[in-house]
Amino acid sequence: MSLKLLISFIALCFIQHIAYAQKDTVAFKGYPVIAHSDTLFHVKNKLGSLSASERAQRISTKVEALSEDLLFVPDSLVTVDDSTLVAIAYKGDILLSLSKADADSVNMSREVMAKAYQEIIINNINSYRKETNLSELLKRAGLGLLIILVLGVCIYFFNKYSNKFNSWLSFKLHKRIGHIKIKDYELIDRKRELTLISKFLNLIKIFVILLLVYLTLPVIFRLFPWTKSWSDSLISFVLNPLKNIFSALIDFFPNLITIAVIVGVFHYVKRAIKFLADEIENERLKINGFYPDWAKPTFNIVKILLNAFTLVMIWPYIPGSDLAIFKGVSVFLGILISFGSSSAISNGVAGMVITYMRPFKIGDVVKIGDTTGAVLEKSLLVTRVKTIKNEIITIPNSAILNGNTVNYSSMAANEGLIIHSTLTLGYDIPWTKIHELLINSALATEGVIKDRTPFVLQTSLDDWYVSYQLNAYISDPRIMAVIYSELHKNIHEAFDAAGVEIMSPHYQAIRDGNASTVQAKA
Repeated sequence: MSLKLLISFIALCFIQHIAYAQKDTVAFKGYPVIAHSDTLFHVKNKLGSLSASERAQRISTKVEALSEDLLFVPDSLVTVDDSTLVAIAYKGDILLSLSKADADSVNMSREVMAKAYQEIIINNINSYRKETNLSELLKRAGLGLLIILVLGVCIYFFNKYSNKFNSWLSFKLHKRIGHIKIKDYELIDRKRELTLISKFLNLIKIFVILLLVYLTLPVIFRLFPWTKSWSDSLISFVLNPLKNIFSALIDFFPNLITIAVIVGVFHYVKRAIKFLADEIENERLKINGFYPDWAKPTFNIVKILLNAFTLVMIWPYIPGSDLAIFKGVSVFLGILISFGSSSAISNGVAGMVITYMRPFKIGDVVKIGDTTGAVLEKSLLVTRVKTIKNEIITIPNSAILNGNTVNYSSMAANEGLIIHSTLTLGYDIPWTKIHELLINSALATEGVIKDRTPFVLQTSLDDWYVSYQLNAYISDPRIMAVIYSELHKNIHEAFDAAGVEIMSPHYQAIRDGNASTVQAKA
């Protein structure tokens, strides 16, 4: 903020403070007596059964009615004094009565006060009659027509030269103007940009014309006494909102400073936490029991909580936050969010739980339900997995939390992932030969770790065959499907070369059912 701007702002605040102080010290003037849009005087006290406001209204009505009397003679408006009241009357009709309380409220005698009010009323009636005189009305009507004519000429020439300026500017900018792009996307081409500039200039032209008309109407309305109130209303339509906006801004400025301080403090707190999160994520700062991949999601959670706390802190300082309609809309939006985002909230909670459970990380090959693939993205609500078929599958985090997840990558780098395949062969083939063939097939497969010898497990002895399970170590689960395919091919070729048929034998037996199955006693 520059020094001049700061000095201007301090002066403005000082002036506003003085204005408010004066406003508080000025006493109540009373209810105005208004005739022909002019305030004549004020009434502060009641008289008999009439309140002050009723007295002011009755006096205004009688003065306006008297001004319409074509036979009105100012000398006939006289003051009548008795022991308690001083009245102003015209041909026996009392316009107003003044009591001792009225005179004391303005620190003058009743007689002097009555004379002053009499002169004010006579001047108002004479002024009104002068303004409504036929010759005066004709002069004012002529002046009004002249103003309208000048306005029409101004609008005509302004419209004419603004159109010429628009055409000239379009011609000048046609070759100089370029495209508006956001990276590789052309947001607005040259033709559209010229059209937008032309429309913008037309809007400015229409606004200026309407402004000229609006400023001319109060001038015309003030020419005639019957339309003076319209002129004041038109001016107040513009001045009152501007005054209210300016006053609201001045009143809001202390709260704005408070909001700025709160937002600034929380902003730098978030920056400090983000710095620590980046250090932990890049493993420059190590905390026992806190993993690097927890840093970013933890920062996001803390940032959400800090933003919510910031909103709670600044809420009382927001203009209109204490209004009933503001509270009603807030409650309504809260209900909508509560009912409409139940699944999103459950997925979000599941996403936070999964983050700290660490069942997998980005790039791991996993099996979630029936889906097997590499983890591409792990967000608060969903996890995206890319399968071997280049399919992107989106899985809600709540489904992951409620099901089983198999991670093929967690142990593959250090201890190796064991892949396995099962064959069933007959009892007539020596198991040693089968073990040899299976192990050699595994060692011949690309991707199998050669330093760790494959092994065979005989998992079951069934009626007609034995189940042999080949187990081999691999280090890259991403090509697991390819390794399985090559392993099966090598097994097929090795068994064919050895003359061993890969087929599960089945047997049928025919027996004599006459013999008893009960064993004979010895």
